[in-house]
Amino acid sequence: MLVVNAGSTGVKLRVVDGDGEATAIDDLDDAPARLGAVGHRVVYGGDGFTAPTVIDDRVAAALERQSAVAPLHNVPALRWIARARERFPGVPQVAVFDTAFHATMPDEAAVYPVPEEWRTAHGVRRNGFHGLSVEWAVERAAGMLARDPGELRLVVCHLGGGASATAVSGGLSVDTTMGFSPLEGLMMATRAGTIDPDVPLHLILHGGMDPQEVRRMLSQDSGLTALAGTADMREAERRAAAGDPPAMLALAVHDHRLAAGVAAMTAALGGLDAVVFTGGVGEGSARVRAEAARRLAFLGLAVDPARNGAARGDADVSAPDATVRTLVVRAREELAIARGARRALAPAVAGAVAP
Repeated sequence: MLVVNAGSTGVKLRVVDGDGEATAIDDLDDAPARLGAVGHRVVYGGDGFTAPTVIDDRVAAALERQSAVAPLHNVPALRWIARARERFPGVPQVAVFDTAFHATMPDEAAVYPVPEEWRTAHGVRRNGFHGLSVEWAVERAAGMLARDPGELRLVVCHLGGGASATAVSGGLSVDTTMGFSPLEGLMMATRAGTIDPDVPLHLILHGGMDPQEVRRMLSQDSGLTALAGTADMREAERRAAAGDPPAMLALAVHDHRLAAGVAAMTAALGGLDAVVFTGGVGEGSARVRAEAARRLAFLGLAVDPARNGAARGDADVSAPDATVRTLVVRAREELAIARGARRALAPAVAGAVAP
Protein backbone atom coordinates (compact mmCIF):
# COMPACT_ATOMS: atom_id res chain seq x y z
CA MET A 1 0.00 0.00 0.00
CA LEU A 2 1.17 3.49 -0.84
CA VAL A 3 0.58 6.02 1.95
CA VAL A 4 0.44 9.72 1.06
CA ASN A 5 0.82 12.07 4.03
CA ALA A 6 0.53 15.60 2.66
CA GLY A 7 1.11 18.40 5.16
CA SER A 8 1.45 22.14 5.20
CA THR A 9 5.19 22.06 4.46
CA GLY A 10 5.62 18.98 2.27
CA VAL A 11 4.60 15.40 1.65
CA LYS A 12 5.79 12.06 3.00
CA LEU A 13 5.38 9.06 0.70
CA ARG A 14 5.68 5.60 2.25
CA VAL A 15 5.15 2.11 0.92
CA VAL A 16 3.76 -0.14 3.65
CA ASP A 17 4.03 -3.89 3.10
CA GLY A 18 1.97 -6.69 4.54
CA ASP A 19 4.23 -6.97 7.59
CA GLY A 20 3.78 -3.33 8.52
CA GLU A 21 7.25 -2.33 7.34
CA ALA A 22 7.42 1.11 5.70
CA THR A 23 9.93 2.36 3.14
CA ALA A 24 10.12 5.91 1.80
CA ILE A 25 9.93 6.95 -1.84
CA ASP A 26 10.50 10.34 -3.45
CA ASP A 27 7.67 10.46 -5.98
CA LEU A 28 4.60 8.58 -7.15
CA ASP A 29 6.58 7.19 -10.06
CA ASP A 30 8.80 5.35 -7.56
CA ALA A 31 5.86 3.32 -6.21
CA PRO A 32 5.77 -0.45 -6.84
CA ALA A 33 4.22 -1.52 -10.10
CA ARG A 34 1.50 -3.44 -8.28
CA LEU A 35 -0.34 -1.59 -5.52
CA GLY A 36 -3.24 -2.90 -3.49
CA ALA A 37 -4.40 0.57 -2.50
CA VAL A 38 -3.39 4.17 -1.82
CA GLY A 39 -4.16 5.68 1.58
CA HIS A 40 -4.27 9.47 1.97
CA ARG A 41 -4.06 11.45 5.19
CA VAL A 42 -6.72 14.17 5.11
CA VAL A 43 -6.57 16.50 8.09
CA TYR A 44 -10.18 17.74 8.12
CA GLY A 45 -13.16 15.50 7.48
CA GLY A 46 -15.91 17.46 9.23
CA ASP A 47 -19.19 15.90 10.26
CA GLY A 48 -19.51 14.14 6.91
CA PHE A 49 -16.44 11.93 7.28
CA THR A 50 -15.85 10.24 10.62
CA ALA A 51 -14.35 7.01 9.27
CA PRO A 52 -11.89 6.07 6.50
CA THR A 53 -13.66 6.54 3.18
CA VAL A 54 -13.05 5.21 -0.33
CA ILE A 55 -12.48 8.18 -2.62
CA ASP A 56 -14.68 8.71 -5.67
CA ASP A 57 -15.69 11.88 -7.52
CA ARG A 58 -18.41 12.65 -4.98
CA VAL A 59 -16.07 12.32 -2.02
CA ALA A 60 -13.36 14.40 -3.71
CA ALA A 61 -15.90 17.16 -4.44
CA ALA A 62 -17.15 17.14 -0.84
CA LEU A 63 -13.61 17.43 0.50
CA GLU A 64 -12.95 20.30 -1.89
CA ARG A 65 -16.00 22.20 -0.62
CA GLN A 66 -14.90 22.06 3.01
CA SER A 67 -11.19 22.62 2.55
CA ALA A 68 -11.40 26.20 3.85
CA VAL A 69 -11.30 24.99 7.49
CA ALA A 70 -7.76 23.60 7.14
CA PRO A 71 -6.43 25.11 3.91
CA LEU A 72 -2.75 24.56 4.71
CA HIS A 73 -3.38 20.81 4.94
CA ASN A 74 -6.48 19.84 2.99
CA VAL A 75 -5.58 21.78 -0.17
CA PRO A 76 -2.25 19.97 -0.70
CA ALA A 77 -3.91 16.67 0.27
CA LEU A 78 -6.49 17.20 -2.47
CA ARG A 79 -3.75 17.92 -5.00
CA TRP A 80 -2.03 14.65 -4.13
CA ILE A 81 -5.33 12.77 -4.26
CA ALA A 82 -5.90 14.08 -7.78
CA ARG A 83 -2.35 13.15 -8.81
CA ALA A 84 -2.60 9.65 -7.35
CA ARG A 85 -5.99 8.95 -8.91
CA GLU A 86 -4.58 9.95 -12.28
CA ARG A 87 -1.33 8.03 -11.80
CA PHE A 88 -2.94 4.82 -10.51
CA PRO A 89 -6.27 4.40 -12.30
CA GLY A 90 -8.22 1.45 -10.99
CA VAL A 91 -6.29 1.29 -7.71
CA PRO A 92 -8.59 1.93 -4.71
CA GLN A 93 -7.83 5.19 -2.94
CA VAL A 94 -8.90 5.88 0.63
CA ALA A 95 -9.06 9.09 2.66
CA VAL A 96 -8.18 8.62 6.33
CA PHE A 97 -9.06 11.59 8.52
CA ASP A 98 -7.25 13.22 11.43
CA THR A 99 -10.53 14.57 12.78
CA ALA A 100 -12.21 11.15 12.89
CA PHE A 101 -10.48 10.08 16.11
CA HIS A 102 -12.06 13.04 17.90
CA ALA A 103 -15.63 12.21 16.88
CA THR A 104 -16.02 10.60 20.32
CA MET A 105 -15.57 13.90 22.16
CA PRO A 106 -18.61 14.64 24.33
CA ASP A 107 -20.67 17.73 23.57
CA GLU A 108 -19.33 19.50 26.64
CA ALA A 109 -15.88 19.44 25.04
CA ALA A 110 -16.88 19.85 21.38
CA VAL A 111 -19.56 22.57 21.50
CA TYR A 112 -18.64 26.25 21.38
CA PRO A 113 -20.95 28.63 23.28
CA VAL A 114 -21.83 30.60 20.13
CA PRO A 115 -25.14 31.35 18.34
CA GLU A 116 -27.03 28.33 17.08
CA GLU A 117 -26.86 29.52 13.49
CA TRP A 118 -23.07 29.36 13.62
CA ARG A 119 -23.23 25.83 14.97
CA THR A 120 -25.86 24.48 12.60
CA ALA A 121 -25.49 26.43 9.36
CA HIS A 122 -21.72 26.76 9.42
CA GLY A 123 -20.61 23.68 11.35
CA VAL A 124 -18.79 25.66 14.01
CA ARG A 125 -17.60 23.18 16.62
CA ARG A 126 -14.36 21.84 18.04
CA ASN A 127 -13.06 19.22 15.62
CA GLY A 128 -9.62 18.30 16.92
CA PHE A 129 -6.70 17.21 14.76
CA HIS A 130 -3.61 14.96 14.88
CA GLY A 131 -5.99 12.05 15.42
CA LEU A 132 -3.95 9.54 13.44
CA SER A 133 -0.81 10.30 15.43
CA VAL A 134 -2.74 10.12 18.70
CA GLU A 135 -4.35 6.81 17.75
CA TRP A 136 -0.95 5.23 17.14
CA ALA A 137 0.55 6.75 20.28
CA VAL A 138 -2.26 5.38 22.44
CA GLU A 139 -1.76 1.87 21.09
CA ARG A 140 2.00 1.97 21.62
CA ALA A 141 1.70 3.52 25.09
CA ALA A 142 -0.64 0.75 26.18
CA GLY A 143 1.86 -1.82 24.97
CA MET A 144 4.75 -0.11 26.73
CA LEU A 145 2.78 0.00 29.98
CA ALA A 146 1.50 -3.57 29.51
CA ARG A 147 -2.04 -2.39 30.09
CA ASP A 148 -5.31 -2.43 28.20
CA PRO A 149 -5.96 0.91 26.43
CA GLY A 150 -9.49 0.74 27.81
CA GLU A 151 -8.28 1.30 31.36
CA LEU A 152 -5.80 4.10 30.71
CA ARG A 153 -6.07 7.88 31.13
CA LEU A 154 -3.54 9.46 28.80
CA VAL A 155 -2.60 12.90 27.59
CA VAL A 156 -0.94 12.61 24.19
CA CYS A 157 1.20 15.59 23.18
CA HIS A 158 1.82 15.68 19.44
CA LEU A 159 4.49 18.36 19.16
CA GLY A 160 5.91 19.25 15.77
CA GLY A 161 5.20 22.01 13.28
CA GLY A 162 1.67 21.79 14.61
CA ALA A 163 1.08 20.98 18.25
CA SER A 164 -1.78 19.63 20.31
CA ALA A 165 -2.54 17.81 23.54
CA THR A 166 -5.34 15.26 23.59
CA ALA A 167 -7.12 13.68 26.54
CA VAL A 168 -7.71 9.97 25.89
CA SER A 169 -9.86 7.92 28.25
CA GLY A 170 -10.48 4.26 27.59
CA GLY A 171 -8.87 4.61 24.17
CA LEU A 172 -11.25 7.41 23.12
CA SER A 173 -10.70 11.13 22.65
CA VAL A 174 -12.61 13.12 25.27
CA ASP A 175 -10.98 16.52 24.76
CA THR A 176 -8.18 18.17 22.78
CA THR A 177 -6.54 21.56 22.54
CA MET A 178 -7.09 22.12 18.81
CA GLY A 179 -10.55 23.30 17.88
CA PHE A 180 -12.54 24.26 14.79
CA SER A 181 -9.28 24.62 12.89
CA PRO A 182 -5.63 23.75 13.59
CA LEU A 183 -5.08 27.34 14.78
CA GLU A 184 -6.49 26.85 18.29
CA GLY A 185 -4.59 25.52 21.25
CA LEU A 186 -0.88 25.28 21.99
CA MET A 187 1.79 27.59 20.64
CA MET A 188 3.27 26.06 17.47
CA ALA A 189 6.13 26.58 15.03
CA THR A 190 4.37 29.23 12.95
CA ARG A 191 0.85 29.33 14.47
CA ALA A 192 -0.18 31.44 17.41
CA GLY A 193 -2.42 28.90 19.09
CA THR A 194 -5.16 30.26 21.31
CA ILE A 195 -5.41 34.04 21.51
CA ASP A 196 -8.24 36.41 22.40
CA PRO A 197 -10.62 36.25 19.38
CA ASP A 198 -10.95 40.01 19.58
CA VAL A 199 -7.31 40.44 18.53
CA PRO A 200 -7.85 39.60 14.82
CA LEU A 201 -11.18 41.46 14.88
CA HIS A 202 -9.46 44.54 16.30
CA LEU A 203 -6.75 44.40 13.65
CA ILE A 204 -9.33 44.09 10.87
CA LEU A 205 -11.82 46.66 12.17
CA HIS A 206 -9.44 49.23 13.61
CA GLY A 207 -6.02 48.41 12.22
CA GLY A 208 -7.04 48.40 8.57
CA MET A 209 -5.68 44.91 7.99
CA ASP A 210 -7.04 42.55 5.37
CA PRO A 211 -8.78 39.46 6.86
CA GLN A 212 -6.84 37.10 4.61
CA GLU A 213 -3.56 38.71 5.66
CA VAL A 214 -4.48 38.40 9.34
CA ARG A 215 -5.29 34.75 8.83
CA ARG A 216 -2.04 34.16 6.98
CA MET A 217 -0.01 35.83 9.71
CA LEU A 218 -1.72 33.81 12.44
CA SER A 219 -0.91 30.64 10.48
CA GLN A 220 2.55 31.37 9.12
CA ASP A 221 4.16 34.28 10.98
CA SER A 222 3.25 33.59 14.59
CA GLY A 223 4.19 31.10 17.29
CA LEU A 224 7.86 30.23 17.68
CA THR A 225 8.65 32.14 14.48
CA ALA A 226 7.22 35.37 15.85
CA LEU A 227 8.97 35.21 19.22
CA ALA A 228 12.28 33.47 18.48
CA GLY A 229 12.77 34.38 14.83
CA THR A 230 12.86 30.71 13.81
CA ALA A 231 10.32 27.92 13.40
CA ASP A 232 12.92 25.30 14.34
CA MET A 233 12.74 24.29 18.00
CA ARG A 234 16.34 23.02 17.91
CA GLU A 235 17.60 26.39 16.71
CA ALA A 236 15.47 28.23 19.27
CA GLU A 237 16.92 26.02 22.01
CA ARG A 238 20.47 26.69 20.80
CA ARG A 239 19.86 30.43 20.82
CA ALA A 240 18.26 30.33 24.25
CA ALA A 241 21.17 28.32 25.65
CA ALA A 242 23.49 31.04 24.32
CA GLY A 243 21.50 33.66 26.23
CA ASP A 244 19.41 35.12 23.40
CA PRO A 245 16.49 36.96 25.11
CA PRO A 246 13.87 36.50 22.32
CA ALA A 247 14.58 32.78 22.16
CA MET A 248 14.45 32.48 25.94
CA LEU A 249 11.08 34.23 25.99
CA ALA A 250 9.79 32.02 23.16
CA LEU A 251 10.66 28.84 25.04
CA ALA A 252 9.14 30.14 28.26
CA VAL A 253 5.86 30.97 26.51
CA HIS A 254 5.87 27.61 24.71
CA ASP A 255 6.51 25.67 27.91
CA HIS A 256 3.93 27.64 29.90
CA ARG A 257 1.24 26.96 27.33
CA LEU A 258 2.15 23.30 26.97
CA ALA A 259 1.93 22.70 30.71
CA ALA A 260 -1.38 24.55 30.88
CA GLY A 261 -2.74 22.46 28.02
CA VAL A 262 -1.73 19.17 29.61
CA ALA A 263 -3.24 20.25 32.93
CA ALA A 264 -6.49 21.16 31.18
CA MET A 265 -6.60 17.77 29.48
CA THR A 266 -5.99 16.08 32.84
CA ALA A 267 -9.05 17.86 34.23
CA ALA A 268 -11.10 16.34 31.41
CA LEU A 269 -9.82 12.88 32.37
CA GLY A 270 -10.30 13.20 36.10
CA GLY A 271 -6.84 11.79 36.67
CA LEU A 272 -3.75 10.73 34.77
CA ASP A 273 -1.75 7.57 34.15
CA ALA A 274 0.77 8.80 31.57
CA VAL A 275 1.77 11.70 29.36
CA VAL A 276 2.92 10.64 25.90
CA PHE A 277 5.21 12.79 23.74
CA THR A 278 5.28 12.24 19.99
CA GLY A 279 6.02 14.23 16.82
CA GLY A 280 9.30 15.85 15.82
CA VAL A 281 9.60 18.07 18.89
CA GLY A 282 7.94 15.63 21.28
CA GLU A 283 10.41 12.92 20.29
CA GLY A 284 13.43 15.11 19.69
CA SER A 285 13.53 17.63 22.54
CA ALA A 286 14.58 16.27 25.90
CA ARG A 287 14.39 19.84 27.19
CA VAL A 288 10.69 20.17 26.32
CA ARG A 289 9.88 16.90 28.07
CA ALA A 290 11.95 17.77 31.15
CA GLU A 291 10.43 21.23 31.45
CA ALA A 292 6.90 19.90 31.02
CA ALA A 293 7.52 17.35 33.77
CA ARG A 294 8.97 20.04 36.04
CA ARG A 295 5.98 22.29 35.59
CA LEU A 296 3.57 19.37 36.02
CA ALA A 297 5.29 17.77 39.01
CA PHE A 298 2.18 18.47 41.09
CA LEU A 299 0.36 15.90 38.92
CA GLY A 300 2.98 13.24 39.62
CA LEU A 301 5.30 13.64 36.62
CA ALA A 302 9.06 13.34 36.90
CA VAL A 303 11.63 12.29 34.31
CA ASP A 304 14.90 10.50 34.76
CA PRO A 305 17.55 12.84 33.25
CA ALA A 306 19.66 10.05 31.82
CA ARG A 307 16.74 8.18 30.26
CA ASN A 308 15.23 11.39 28.97
CA GLY A 309 18.46 12.56 27.39
CA ALA A 310 19.14 9.21 25.75
CA ALA A 311 15.61 8.56 24.44
CA ARG A 312 15.49 7.50 20.80
CA GLY A 313 12.27 6.06 19.46
CA ASP A 314 9.80 4.50 21.90
CA ALA A 315 11.00 4.98 25.47
CA ASP A 316 9.82 5.31 29.06
CA VAL A 317 11.72 8.30 30.44
CA SER A 318 9.99 8.42 33.82
CA ALA A 319 11.86 8.75 37.08
CA PRO A 320 11.60 5.53 39.12
CA ASP A 321 9.39 7.12 41.78
CA ALA A 322 7.07 9.01 39.41
CA THR A 323 3.38 8.22 39.94
CA VAL A 324 2.55 9.32 36.38
CA ARG A 325 4.60 7.86 33.55
CA THR A 326 6.27 9.97 30.86
CA LEU A 327 6.59 8.15 27.55
CA VAL A 328 8.13 8.94 24.18
CA VAL A 329 6.50 7.31 21.15
CA ARG A 330 7.84 7.48 17.63
CA ALA A 331 5.17 8.93 15.34
CA ARG A 332 4.04 6.33 12.80
CA GLU A 333 1.13 8.00 11.07
CA GLU A 334 1.79 5.97 7.94
CA LEU A 335 0.86 2.76 9.76
CA ALA A 336 -2.33 4.30 11.17
CA ILE A 337 -3.26 5.50 7.67
CA ALA A 338 -2.58 2.08 6.17
CA ARG A 339 -4.64 0.38 8.85
CA GLY A 340 -7.54 2.79 8.34
CA ALA A 341 -7.43 2.25 4.59
CA ARG A 342 -7.52 -1.52 5.07
CA ARG A 343 -10.61 -1.18 7.25
CA ALA A 344 -12.37 0.84 4.57
CA LEU A 345 -11.52 -1.68 1.87
CA ALA A 346 -12.17 -4.89 3.79
CA PRO A 347 -12.80 -7.61 2.87
CA ALA A 348 -12.22 -7.20 -0.87
CA VAL A 349 -8.75 -5.63 -0.75
CA ALA A 350 -7.55 -6.14 2.82
CA GLY A 351 -6.27 -9.62 2.17
CA ALA A 352 -4.08 -8.36 -0.65
CA VAL A 353 -2.38 -5.61 1.35
CA ALA A 354 -2.31 -6.82 4.94
CA PRO A 355 -1.26 -9.92 6.82
